[in-house]
Amino acid sequence: MIKFYKSTPPYGYLNNFYPAKMYIYNQYWDNVEAAYQSQKTLNQAEKNKIWACSSPKEARAMGNLVALRPDWEDVRISVMTECVLAKFFQHPDLQKKLLETGDQEIVEDSPVDTFWGSGPKEDGENHLGKILMKVRDMLRTLNQE
Repeated sequence: MIKFYKSTPPYGYLNNFYPAKMYIYNQYWDNVEAAYQSQKTLNQAEKNKIWACSSPKEARAMGNLVALRPDWEDVRISVMTECVLAKFFQHPDLQKKLLETGDQEIVEDSPVDTFWGSGPKEDGENHLGKILMKVRDMLRTLNQE
């Protein structure tokens, strides 16, 4: 089992705060977190404020202040999947590292987040880990063709 939380080695590259510039949603983003947070709102001015943030932590904080789009609960997993896909598709070095994890279970070892991570009791839903494993499977399939 692979557990990660911060953007530090050995598995920090799995974290959404990891600096990995990518193109998605018609512009470049410095990391998954900023791109993801920008999709919480339909208001372009709020999206631009998130884009202008100087750190993923600031982008997350700004994302918590925006007017949520009405379908956010329905689309947040697919949005995260799109962002994680963009990161790994556009960074062959990170793609290689993800593929090198083999078939190991990937867990975001968050001490607080029970939706994206394992939470304080390690019984969270781990949606980020599941997305990373799904992306790994997709990359594996593409590399076999």
